Amino acid sequence: MFQVNLVDVQNDEAIFEGHGWDAVIVIASDLDSIAQDEIKLLANHAKQIDQRIGHSATLLLAPGLAGGRLIVSPVVNAENEYSDVNVFAKAAREGIAIAKAAGAVKPLLVVSDNSDVRYQYAKQVAALACGQELWQSLEYREAEQAVPSMLAIGLLVSESCSDLLNAVESGKVLARDLCGTEPERMAAPAFADYCVAAFEGSGLTVSVVEEQEELERDYPLLCAVGRASFCVPRHQPRVVKIEYVAEGDIEQTFLFAGKGVIYDTGGADIKVAGGMAGMSRDKGGAAAVAGLMKTLSILKPKGIRVIAELGLVRNSIGSDAFVPDEIINSHAGVRVRIGNTDAEGRLVLADLLSHLRIKAESAVKPQLFSVATLTGHVVRCYGGYTAVVENAVSKNMGIGSGIAEIADLWGESFELSRLRHDDFAKVDNISGQGELLSSNNGPSAITARGHQYPAAFLINASGLSAHGSQSAKPLPFAHIDIAGSATEGHPLYGKPTASPLVTLLQNAIKSI
Repeated sequence: MFQVNLVDVQNDEAIFEGHGWDAVIVIASDLDSIAQDEIKLLANHAKQIDQRIGHSATLLLAPGLAGGRLIVSPVVNAENEYSDVNVFAKAAREGIAIAKAAGAVKPLLVVSDNSDVRYQYAKQVAALACGQELWQSLEYREAEQAVPSMLAIGLLVSESCSDLLNAVESGKVLARDLCGTEPERMAAPAFADYCVAAFEGSGLTVSVVEEQEELERDYPLLCAVGRASFCVPRHQPRVVKIEYVAEGDIEQTFLFAGKGVIYDTGGADIKVAGGMAGMSRDKGGAAAVAGLMKTLSILKPKGIRVIAELGLVRNSIGSDAFVPDEIINSHAGVRVRIGNTDAEGRLVLADLLSHLRIKAESAVKPQLFSVATLTGHVVRCYGGYTAVVENAVSKNMGIGSGIAEIADLWGESFELSRLRHDDFAKVDNISGQGELLSSNNGPSAITARGHQYPAAFLINASGLSAHGSQSAKPLPFAHIDIAGSATEGHPLYGKPTASPLVTLLQNAIKSI
């Protein structure tokens, strides 16, 4: 595993030469907020001859400070009422990039205090942003072209947080590796093998469903998506099951379905005009859930049980590909008419959720989630933000609004979308023959309510419709669409973010 080790530093003297660090990176909304007098004096003196100081990230010659390097990276627009903690993440990434270019291998990160409640986790978010900036792809590392760019990063804090942040970064590295790797290196069997290796000795219970007969029996919709891939052994589907059970009493259960479409050609409804490029990132949901499980295995929080199923499949084109108008029974026994083979992710999730639903029925205080790069519509609506669409049970419990609040504080901002009766009408019994329609036959990005109504399909196709607010066993369910937030930068080949790993983690451990 390739990551940067974070070290807690609780003594201001560490900014000086001789304490093991070779650069000081200061993240501050203004120079006067810098607590260390030596740094403040040096920065204000430099500003007299360089007006960039305090306005853009700048490297200063600093005799006596660690490594003789001082990098002042300002937090821009922090006072704006619409800003969020990502202004600190941006400053940290700019600062660490300069430190790397300058040759530093053990920088010390100094994040100035800010009393604004929005920025209560600014230090942690800034530190994690450095990991995002420094990550290099698995293909690049395996080609032996990459070496660790940093030996360690120090974080000047008053209370220890390195255990949490290093565990999160380990999970993020796994998630980025799984999401950001090309479709042959990380085909479904290879994805499963990578997970098994990553969880070895972790204490998690891990199993892989790989036999075709078992897959077709237990995951019929998933297997329809992967039908044309069965003839190619290295592309055959897998389902990875992972479980974390804390020692002692269990107070709450979290269940996650992760979409892992290794490559989405669109199937028979083939993606055209260049629309297929970048579809190796359609496994970001499964990747994020796998990363979450890695983090949990390190932190070992008390009081919770976490169950995950990752559906790994290639939506291939071929003589055995599934086509629109087919009717396939879901694992929950619902007759599903295929509307468009390029709406494959919801089919994968429906079977996973059906299995998780059965487990949730006897679980302690369950919360169910699906995590997926599901629709182009969510990108059209919200750009780079994650969307949450929840059932009535979840909405009444405030789960969606709760995780949205967490997400804001940790720099993974969510948008809440409302599930409405129209969304169910789009998929329910369109032919009059009792089937559930998987989708319309147009692109989601130009379909009204294109990211909301798939949640209605998931609820009905998975059997969760029998567990609404008025049922004997209500089950809260939230669908999380990360199509816009799973990667950053280049629209096709941008760096994976591992979002929403931190939000889901904090939601699980917040009451412990």
